[in-house]
Amino acid sequence: MSSVFTDAFRELEWRGSVYDSTPGAEDALRGEKVSCYVGFDPSSASLHVGSLVPVLGLMRMQRHGHSPIAVVGGGTGMIGDPGGRDEERPLLGREQVERNTDSIRSQLERFLDFEVRGNPAKLVNNADWLLGLGLVDFLRDVGKRFNVNYMLAKESVRSRLTRAGGISYTEFSYMLLQAYDFLRLYRDRGCTFQMGGSDQWGNILAGVDLIRRMDSAAGKAAGGVHAVVYPLITSSSGEKFGKSIAGAPTLDPCATSPYRLYQFFLNTSDADVIRYLKLFTDVGPEDLGELEYAVSHEPGKRAAQRRLARDVTLLVHGQDGLDQSARVTRALFGGELASLSAAEVEEVFEDAPGGYISRQDLERGGETVQKMAVDQNLCSSGGEVRRLVDQGGLYLNGVRVEDYRRVVTVDDLIGGRALVLRRGAREHRLVRVK
Repeated sequence: MSSVFTDAFRELEWRGSVYDSTPGAEDALRGEKVSCYVGFDPSSASLHVGSLVPVLGLMRMQRHGHSPIAVVGGGTGMIGDPGGRDEERPLLGREQVERNTDSIRSQLERFLDFEVRGNPAKLVNNADWLLGLGLVDFLRDVGKRFNVNYMLAKESVRSRLTRAGGISYTEFSYMLLQAYDFLRLYRDRGCTFQMGGSDQWGNILAGVDLIRRMDSAAGKAAGGVHAVVYPLITSSSGEKFGKSIAGAPTLDPCATSPYRLYQFFLNTSDADVIRYLKLFTDVGPEDLGELEYAVSHEPGKRAAQRRLARDVTLLVHGQDGLDQSARVTRALFGGELASLSAAEVEEVFEDAPGGYISRQDLERGGETVQKMAVDQNLCSSGGEVRRLVDQGGLYLNGVRVEDYRRVVTVDDLIGGRALVLRRGAREHRLVRVK
């Protein structure tokens, strides 16, 4: 789809991925090919759904012939970025940071092409140069290039100074470390572009300034050194994408299944779906026009949401993941829950009220669905269960219950450990065996 756009900057801009940029960045990307980098924070073991914006930024740069560098912050992760937080991050131990770094590295390898000839992606860890850095040398070579007033003026620092907890010297130094990353990548790998979220703008500009101060050739090089930052992604209601939001999907299939990711994007509001299609998929202008029309004229079909969910799930989890999400969806809405694994059922209904039932009771002759529905607070009395069954409104594992005296046994357990009761269309109970 990138062929629709004449250059990377034009595509990023059309997709709403450019919040700000250094003067000359647009011309530089329209000229010779560049090396560009994005840093990824290993404060958790997985990238989250908001990380798709910078990941896709690197992917799009690579498609336009530029050379992407993904930097996993094994060194800066030991410090923690103060940006976007009201208080200092808990400091992680080195072993935890290393485990998180390895996990994120494996995720990034699914998105970037490390084998293509001409502009293969590179994956580096800033621990390689930061952890062995001498403090005195760093202060002499880098610290002396920064005026404290310059650092205090940056939003990531200034916003923390007004809060009761203030900011520690450790976090205050983060800006210098990120700036040093850019300098090392510029010198060691010829990297002249940095990209990141808009909350990183101050840190990124510090890197641009450091390179220009320490290496006069940077100012003379074709295009110089530049930066582009993406907007922080929020929904129309103001909710932020990110790992700090409860329930936000990750890119780890063990933590967030393909089905869960699919459903997350399928539930996108009409007000957000077109913007998200541009940001998170490769949908081009022509297809987008058709989807915009569908949102306006046939919103009930949710064609745009289905395209968004499909494309993102395919990008993150591949065809197998997309097939899995489709299979779970069919089972959920087609009354075939018994075809799912216990783990899939427990994930699908993780937000539903639930309870337990004794395995021994099920093995000793079972329990009537009438008693179970009352015990699980799905109905208030046996009489209510009978009326609900007569009306065709009670289901066991997606199948309508025809007789309130029906006996539930171990043979009804999904995966040998759970079953699902449903009242009407939406009220569920997840019952686990103990």
